[in-house]
Amino acid sequence: MMAILLTVVVMILMAWAVQHFIFRHLVGQEPIILFMATIGLAYFLEGMGDLMWGADIKKLDVGLPQGINDTIDRVTYEAFGYGFFIDNLDIVATIVAVILVAALVGFSQYTKQGRALRAVADDHQAALSVGISLSFIWVLVWSIAGFVALVAGIMWGAKSGVQFSLSLIALKALPVLMLGGFTSIPGAIVGGLIIGVGEKLFEFLIGPMVGGATENWFAYVLALLFLVFRPQGLFGEKIIERV
Repeated sequence: MMAILLTVVVMILMAWAVQHFIFRHLVGQEPIILFMATIGLAYFLEGMGDLMWGADIKKLDVGLPQGINDTIDRVTYEAFGYGFFIDNLDIVATIVAVILVAALVGFSQYTKQGRALRAVADDHQAALSVGISLSFIWVLVWSIAGFVALVAGIMWGAKSGVQFSLSLIALKALPVLMLGGFTSIPGAIVGGLIIGVGEKLFEFLIGPMVGGATENWFAYVLALLFLVFRPQGLFGEKIIERV
């Protein structure tokens, strides 16, 4: 527990450093510049971490329940003739994810800081003109992102061990946002469900025909189709530019 609390403090300090040394110099820049700066920062931090702690998989045990859920297995066996294998850790992760999403939605919709955060996301200059501090908002954003990443890392680390390849999982957030729409929180939830369920179904139905391992690329191919036929996503706002 002490290590987790210390990690939260480190994440907040890192959020301040990122804002102070990088993003405060990019105020007013195009979104693609901010996006590429974020991607570059992610690879830099991963490389530094790899040099400091090595690339070996490290076991993480924080006391979360693991193993098959006997109740679900028994009930589904009695109902369908075969049991559903559902890991207790997956159930815990689902509950934690629901709580986090609800908390983030409530924060962004019903708090002053959340509304200010959304205003900065829409237009930096307009947010500055009404007195919103970009420095504070960006530290807040990175602090929240760090906390969410910490929770996700604990869940995945407990399941698969702590390893830097987990960053590849984080990249699937991009297809999720493309499907749901970059401007919609409910869209991100729906997009995540579509990607998660779609990967498993596609692997089960089509995977054996193409040699398997379809989960590695299914999300990106689906996102590509959306970019071609519906670039704003399912719930995103269609932007019309007049020239």
